[in-house]
Amino acid sequence: MFKGIFGKTKPETNALTTLDKLNETLEMLEKKESVLLKKTAAEVEKAKEYAKGRNKKAAIQCLKRKKLYEQQIEQLGNFQLRVHDQMIMLEGAKATTETVDALRTGASAMKAMQKATSIDDVDKTMDEINEQTENMKQIQEALSTPIGAAADFDEDELEAELEELEGAELEEQLLQPATTAPAAPVQVPASSQPARPVPQKQTAEEDELAALQAEMAL
Repeated sequence: MFKGIFGKTKPETNALTTLDKLNETLEMLEKKESVLLKKTAAEVEKAKEYAKGRNKKAAIQCLKRKKLYEQQIEQLGNFQLRVHDQMIMLEGAKATTETVDALRTGASAMKAMQKATSIDDVDKTMDEINEQTENMKQIQEALSTPIGAAADFDEDELEAELEELEGAELEEQLLQPATTAPAAPVQVPASSQPARPVPQKQTAEEDELAALQAEMAL
């Protein structure tokens, strides 16, 4: 009834409850073993006393009870081993279950992340980015469009005027005479300059030859 109301108990809760129960059982077995060990020791002491008093039959009865106690002690030891074995197995199963739960949680988280970043979502995000980029370009073009008096200017007319200016500039450059920069005078050291020839007086023959050339030129 309670399981139907509250649902099934978690495996981890079951494991913890079982471990607690096993610990309690182990403590109980250890206490019984301790009591039996004391009783065994007591029977041995009684057997010694009866042996001293020459009461062989009573001494033997004490040793029999000691044997029975020892059998129970051995049995309790086997029970304790079984309980220990069960606890070790249960603790191992608990660790395995916790590990599987952790791996399952990690797998679920990865699956959720993959759903959040599916290819459809990536394509949708890229479409939104492209749309926003296109909108921004349109806004920038709208802001750069001239308004007022500047909007009335004819672009074709301005381009034609610019071509005329460029043609006139080219024609002016072609009409300009080509000029070359004068060569820089070469400085010759005074020691290497040739000495100027000393003019000599012209002879009479040279004077006559010059006069004849002048007449021929006329």
